[in-house]
Amino acid sequence: MKDYGKIIENIEILDVAAEGKCIAKIDGKVIFVHHTAPGDVVDVKIIGRDKKFLEAVPVLFHSYSKQRVEPHCVHFGVCGGCKWQHIDYKSQLVFKQKQVKDALERIAKVQFPEILPIIGSSQTTFYRNKLDFTFSNKRWFETKDNDNETKDANALGFHIPGRFDKILDIEKCHHQADPSNAIRNGLKSFCLAQNFDFFDIKNRSGLMRNLIIRTTSTGEIMVIVQFFYNDKKAVNAVMDFLKSNFKIDALLYIINEKGNETYQDLEILVYAGKDYIMEEMEGLKFKIGPKSFYQTNSAQAYELYKVARQLADIQQNDIVYDLYTGTGTIANFVAKQAKKVVGVEYVPAAIEDAKVNSTLNAITNTSFFAGDMSKVFTNDFVKKNGTPNVIITDPPRAGMDTPVIQVLLDLAAPKIVYVSCNPATQARDLAFLDAKYRVEAVQPVDMFPHTHHVENVVLLKLK
Repeated sequence: MKDYGKIIENIEILDVAAEGKCIAKIDGKVIFVHHTAPGDVVDVKIIGRDKKFLEAVPVLFHSYSKQRVEPHCVHFGVCGGCKWQHIDYKSQLVFKQKQVKDALERIAKVQFPEILPIIGSSQTTFYRNKLDFTFSNKRWFETKDNDNETKDANALGFHIPGRFDKILDIEKCHHQADPSNAIRNGLKSFCLAQNFDFFDIKNRSGLMRNLIIRTTSTGEIMVIVQFFYNDKKAVNAVMDFLKSNFKIDALLYIINEKGNETYQDLEILVYAGKDYIMEEMEGLKFKIGPKSFYQTNSAQAYELYKVARQLADIQQNDIVYDLYTGTGTIANFVAKQAKKVVGVEYVPAAIEDAKVNSTLNAITNTSFFAGDMSKVFTNDFVKKNGTPNVIITDPPRAGMDTPVIQVLLDLAAPKIVYVSCNPATQARDLAFLDAKYRVEAVQPVDMFPHTHHVENVVLLKLK
C-alpha cells in the first residue's frame, strides 16, 4: 500500500462523516480520520486507502476543537462504543441533523420541507436497557504486549473493534444504570474465585461465555448467562450466586455449544423468577422475553413513537398497517386511535409477544402475522385484511426490500410514516417511493447519545 504509514502534518478536521469518523482534505482527496472532532488541527498517519479516499489516525494534535469535551469513560478511545464522547452533546445533535439532511439530498434526491429540529435525549448516559458482555481468556491490554500470554488474561466486557478474539475488560460502563456494573463485576470476581474457565473463541473451550443484562423503566431486571457446556454443578453455583446477591426478576441461562453467541434458536432455561420482564409506556404494558426486541433507549422510544403517532394523524375509521412490527410496540401504541391495526413481522416469536401485549392491554383491534415481509405483505394479503389508510414502517438498518416497496406503490395508501434507524437506506427507499409520494415532514430523533447513530421519521403523502 503506497501511502500506508505515511505522516501528513498540520491538517484541519473539517466535518463529521459516517461511522463516527471525521473528514479532512489534502490536494482534493478526502481523508477519513478516527478519534477527532471538527476544528482539530492534527498530524495523521495513513492506515488505509481506496481510489476515492484515505483513512487515518491522529498521531499529534497541534490544537483542539472548541467542540471538544472531556470523555466521561475511562475506556473511551479503546472500546468500540460511544465514539463521540469527546464532542459536546449540542454539537452531536447538529451533526446528526446534518447526517439526515445529507442523506436526503445526496441519496434520496427528492424535494423535502425544512427538517424539524432533532429531538435530543433527556438522558445522555445510563440510557440503555440492554447490554451484552462477553467472557474471554484473551483480554485486550492497552500495550504493545497484547498478543503475549499473560497470567491475568481473563476479561468480561466488549469486543475490540476489528478483533473477534479480543475482549476489553470493562470496569464501569456508562451505558446502563445500576445494578448493571455491580452484577457484571460481581459475577466476574465470583467466576475467577471459583476458577471457572473463561471462553476461548479460537480453541472453543471454557465454561463462561456471555452475560446479557436487560432492564426496564419499571425497575425490573433480567439476567441471561450463556455457558459453553452443561457442567451442572458449576452452572448451579453461578446462578445461585446471582440469585443470592442481586434482586433479579428473571434469572435465565443458556447452554450454547455453537460457534457464535446468537441464541434465537436455542432453549432458554429459567433458574429463578419469571421468563420475562415488564415495560410500560403511556399506561400500556409490554412483556419483554429474552428473545424480544424492544427499543434500547426506553425513555426516548416513547418520544419516537409519539412522533410517529402524531405524523400518522390516525382517524377513528382508519385501517393502519404496521410493517416490521417487532413485538407490536407501535401497533399497540396507536391502536386506540384506529379502527384496526395489522402488524407484520419476520420473527414468529416476536409476533407471539405482540399478541400477548395486545391481550395484556385489553386491545382487541389488532391482528399480527409472521413471515418474510416480501412474501407476506402482498396484494392478496391486503385484500384479506383491508386496504390501509395509513402505513407505518420501521424496517431494520438494511431498509425495505424492493418487493415491499413495490406493494406500497401499488397500494397507494394516502399516508406512509417511515421510521428508520439508518437515514442512508431510508433515503434510498424514499427515492423509489418518490414515484407516487412526496415528503411532507422530516423529524430526526436521537436514540443513542455519544454515537453517530440517529433515528429519523418521515411522513409521506400521496401525490
